[in-house]
Amino acid sequence: MTADKRTTYDEVIASLSDGMTIGIGGWGSRRKPMSLVRAIARSSLKDLIVVSYGGPDVGILCATGKVKRVVFGFVTLDSIPIEPHFRAARQAGSIEVTEYDEGMFYLGLLAAAWRVPFLPTRAGLGSDIMRVNPGLKTVQSPYGDEQLVAVPALNLDAAFVHMNRADQRGNAAFLGPDLYFDDVFLMAAKQRFVSTEAIVETDDLLKEARVQQLRINRSMVDGVVGSPRGAHFTSCEPDYGRDEAFQKRYAAAVGDAWPAFLARYIDVDESAYQAAVHP
Repeated sequence: MTADKRTTYDEVIASLSDGMTIGIGGWGSRRKPMSLVRAIARSSLKDLIVVSYGGPDVGILCATGKVKRVVFGFVTLDSIPIEPHFRAARQAGSIEVTEYDEGMFYLGLLAAAWRVPFLPTRAGLGSDIMRVNPGLKTVQSPYGDEQLVAVPALNLDAAFVHMNRADQRGNAAFLGPDLYFDDVFLMAAKQRFVSTEAIVETDDLLKEARVQQLRINRSMVDGVVGSPRGAHFTSCEPDYGRDEAFQKRYAAAVGDAWPAFLARYIDVDESAYQAAVHP
C-alpha cells in the first residue's frame, strides 16, 4: 500500500464505470464532497446507483442524468426542506428509488462494512417502509419467535467523503461537530476517496484535531484529493458555513433555468467553478 495516496479528479473518475453503486458521505447539505460530485456530473458516467443521506449531491447527479437509482434515508437541503432537483426527477419518473428510514439506512451501510449480508432490526415493522420496499424480507430470531426486518447490506463499489484535513497517506480529520457516518461509508466500499480542505503533514493533524476527530485512517482510504472549499455550497464547519445565497440560486435553477446554471457552474473544471462562486 503506497504511502502517498494523493490523486486528482481525473484519476478518480477514470477508476469508475457505468452502473456502479457509489456512496456519498456528508448529511443533507453539510460537508458533502461536492467537488467530486461535480467531477462525476461532468463525466460520461451513467446508470449510477447513488447511496446517500442525500443533499445537493443527489440533486446534481439526478439533474445531469447520471442516476439510475437513489438509495436514501432523506434528500434535503436542510434550510430548504425538499431537494428540488431530486423532487423533479422523482416526479418525472426518470429515476428509481429505495427509501429507508435513517436507522435502516445506517444498518445497511454497517452490514456492508462488517461484510455480513444483512442486519436485523425492528425498525420498519408495521410501517409503509415494508410496502414501498416489497423486496425487504423478515427473519425469525434464532433466540425466540420474534420477526425482524433483515436490512440488506449496502455494498458500495466506491465511496466519497469530504474532510477538513488529511495527510498524503489517507489519515483524515473532521473539525466540525459531527462525522456523519463518513467512516462507515468508506468501510462499506471497495474504492475509497477523500477530498479535503487541506493536505497537511501527519504530525499537524493533531495540532488542529482532537483524537476523537481522527476517525478516518489510512487503511480506509485509497485516494486523497486536495480540494479547498471543495464542499461548497454545503457547509464545512468550522472552515466555512453553507452558502445560503448560492444554495437558493441552485434550488431555483429547475426546468428552463437549469441549462444556464449547468453551463456556468457544472460544465467547468473545479478551478473555474471556484472562481465563479468566489470572484
